[in-house]
Amino acid sequence: MTISANMVPALAGALAARGYDTLTAVQAAVLAPEADGADLLVSAQTGSGKTVAFGIAIAPTLLGEAERFGPPGAPRGLVIAPTRELAIQVRRELEWLYRDAGARIGSCVGGMDMRKERRALDDGAHIVVGTPGRLRDHITRGSLDISELGAVVLDEADEMLDLGFREDLEFILAAAPQERRTLMFSATVPRQIAELAKRFQRDALRITAAGESRQHDDIEYRTILVAPAERENAIINTLLYFDATSTMVFCATREAVKHLAARLGNRGFSVVALSGELSQAERSNALQAMRDGRARVCVATDVAARGIDLPSLDLVIHADLPSNPETLLHRSGRTGRAGRKGVCALIVPYHRRGSAARLLKLAKLAAVSQPAPGPAEIDARNRERIMADPALSQAPVEEEAEFVRDLLAAHGPEQVALAYLRQQLASRPAAEELSEAAPPAFDASKGERPDARFENGAWFTVSLGRKHRAEPRWLLPLICKAGNVTRREIGSIRILDTESRFEIAADRADAFAAAVGRGPVEKGVVIQRSEDGGQPERPAGFRPKKPHRKGPYAHAPARPAAAPKDRPGQKPKKFKPKKPKKQ
Repeated sequence: MTISANMVPALAGALAARGYDTLTAVQAAVLAPEADGADLLVSAQTGSGKTVAFGIAIAPTLLGEAERFGPPGAPRGLVIAPTRELAIQVRRELEWLYRDAGARIGSCVGGMDMRKERRALDDGAHIVVGTPGRLRDHITRGSLDISELGAVVLDEADEMLDLGFREDLEFILAAAPQERRTLMFSATVPRQIAELAKRFQRDALRITAAGESRQHDDIEYRTILVAPAERENAIINTLLYFDATSTMVFCATREAVKHLAARLGNRGFSVVALSGELSQAERSNALQAMRDGRARVCVATDVAARGIDLPSLDLVIHADLPSNPETLLHRSGRTGRAGRKGVCALIVPYHRRGSAARLLKLAKLAAVSQPAPGPAEIDARNRERIMADPALSQAPVEEEAEFVRDLLAAHGPEQVALAYLRQQLASRPAAEELSEAAPPAFDASKGERPDARFENGAWFTVSLGRKHRAEPRWLLPLICKAGNVTRREIGSIRILDTESRFEIAADRADAFAAAVGRGPVEKGVVIQRSEDGGQPERPAGFRPKKPHRKGPYAHAPARPAAAPKDRPGQKPKKFKPKKPKKQ
């Protein structure tokens, strides 16, 4: 579709000035005649151009018959994003898109100065972009008037629900005018999104944007097999082998991020870390360092990296395997954008080969398997890069020519070339030595599972998550006791915010479901089947307890009671975790 078709002229001009020749699939879909004025439920992946898509989709609703906005007052459009970074990014996109239309874009983002936001809202805005919690605060305090809204956009709706913003979203949507357009953009449409759409949208048009496969066609997937003890050395060598301009390394936990970032920094890499414990200023500084080239490696957790857009990202490394195919695709989709090629490397310890293969199969991805690059391979790649350095083929300018002649006369060509070579090698960290032994053969007795064992396994949900300090080490005995299964019949365990999901072998799934269906496992703890790996409904009246401020384990359920020892009549004691020592 051409840019000008069915589009507000001011926005068409902004796109043309930005260098847009044609629209992406999702942008063309929202401009179709049947989408005009309708509520939309859109499946669109990160990097598919969805920000511009909903910007051009709501423009006719906000402007009406006018070509430009009038004086700002109560906002006509509201965009809700899950994270601060994504909200700020969306605001930047809308500012250039709506500049010719005279729009004023406001923001309400957690972590920013609320007083400044209140003053900006008092001055008026045509469109407001914000995070759910901060928007709700402004609405509750009366500083954000949403009575004139004509359109509400939920960006990355699935992530907002995963992050626990359902209550805030329902509050905002219920407070908005009934006569409005509601547009939901989500990478996937699980049951929760469908329920939210049914409740707050009117006959929504369902759009599934093509283009995800094209995006991942530009990504080369590799699985790098390593000995478990050499995982970090393999990450270092992978960074050196690909020598990408910008790299993101994903870890599973905050502690893993801190440790790996420190290790890479000590080895000479320009690295920044992103985790949930950073302040907004620290996060902004880290991202700016990546954008302007002062840092080339960003180590991050999944949650901390949500909503981050680094246009020049060439390499994604999964230091820890993703927990599900959606996470794999979301992490990997940060590279290979806008026609650029990208590489995604999965660091796979030998005993996780089955898990990695199953993950790639579920994500419908093909990967080339290779051992971790060693010093010899890295030296060969460095030689190629130095020989192909564009600086060697550039002619000297007039100011440099005399100095070049003086250098050659004083030291000779060989000595100058040697100095250049040493300088180039010194700027690159040294490669790590890796064992040259072949990967061991598959051995199920050592903890590596064949793919077929859990291929048709069933997923269940237990109502304990990170907020309850859930850990596999005490979830395992609880699950075994509740469903009368052994540890070998339990597959992956995924700890989420307010719940955890786990896999049961196919031949034990029905018996397990019958066992846990007889009643609560422990007080306030419920296990039930999760359909298609989705997130099941909570039992009526269930509310997860908040962590107690007196200690991080105060609300963790006790471990199964230990068997009484020699003394008859002795009551079993419940396990009580020790409180962490004060620092």
